[in-house]
Amino acid sequence: MKRILFGITSLTLGGAERTLVDIANRLCDRYEITIFTLYAKGELEKELSDKIKIVHFCEKRFDELSQGKKWSMAIKVLLTQKKIYKRYINEKFEKEIAFLEGPMTRIIGAYGKKDKKIAWIHNDITKVFGESWKAKIKNRLDKKAYQKFKQLVFVSKDNLAKFEQKYKTNYQLEVIYNYIEKDTVIEKSNQKMDFVFPKDVTNFVTVARLVEQKAIDRLIGIHSELIQNGFQHNFYVIGEGPKRASLEKLIREKKVENTFKLLGKKENPYPYMKQGDYFCLLTYFEGYPMVLEEAKILNQSILITDTAARETVEDYEKAQIFPNTEEGIYKGLEQILKNQVTESKKEENKTVPYDNQKLIEKIVEIIEK
Repeated sequence: MKRILFGITSLTLGGAERTLVDIANRLCDRYEITIFTLYAKGELEKELSDKIKIVHFCEKRFDELSQGKKWSMAIKVLLTQKKIYKRYINEKFEKEIAFLEGPMTRIIGAYGKKDKKIAWIHNDITKVFGESWKAKIKNRLDKKAYQKFKQLVFVSKDNLAKFEQKYKTNYQLEVIYNYIEKDTVIEKSNQKMDFVFPKDVTNFVTVARLVEQKAIDRLIGIHSELIQNGFQHNFYVIGEGPKRASLEKLIREKKVENTFKLLGKKENPYPYMKQGDYFCLLTYFEGYPMVLEEAKILNQSILITDTAARETVEDYEKAQIFPNTEEGIYKGLEQILKNQVTESKKEENKTVPYDNQKLIEKIVEIIEK
């Protein structure tokens, strides 16, 4: 049985993390799988099959560390990549898969044979690190790291094109859309929520980490302006992240505490996604967000900004794409709220076509190359 290593920062709640858990669970009867993470105690670890081995570099969650320890860990990971590789990986595996861009890609690319290495890229590489001087350093490091990989896998055609535009290098390139366990999504969506959405107003739901990319601060401003102009509605944000404090402050400043709610992380976001009137992903940029596939599985109406996420909904009739500007989002939401008529209840468990097996076959194919 071939030994396969997947590397990822952690298995906390997130799209790439959930995708990895589902893929590993499907492949663990065929391969001997180890998942190596930088940080431990991710919520999704308990969803892994008992057949999968998990190894941590740090036995704590990232958010359990002091600010000083976070900095020292970042420096340690940056300066001792080869040492980390030799201790935890050390060419014991037939395939080594860096499942997320960033530190794990640099670690797996730090040493060992190129022909066994695969990097999985989930985001727009031209935007994921921002524009700061630190971002420029990370981009230089990554350009060098990706040269150590035999094959690169992208979750969207747009992300592949952006990568080629930025790095202009020759790799074996593949696009594999994110894998989802459809039946699990449907089953979990029927569980109870801890509160009920009000029936007399339009309710928008989004699932996103509270980071700059997700543009929640922009959304708060647009929401506030709509409320001031008489368009009553609620926004519910499921997710956690480093911007929580600043977003809470902005909500207070805009005096929308009663209509814009940060619900925090939910291990099961699907009942909220299902019961909302619209699912939104009004972000600055995206890869191929699996949360949109999940919203489609739940037959939900979808609103997105014009990002790479358009690939996810291009054949989905119940999706609208807004210009990726404050004005574009405002006008799109205003048009919806002017009607104030939500769609009739969705047919239970109606889904779009989604073929898990073909995705698994493509993943097996690149592992076996």
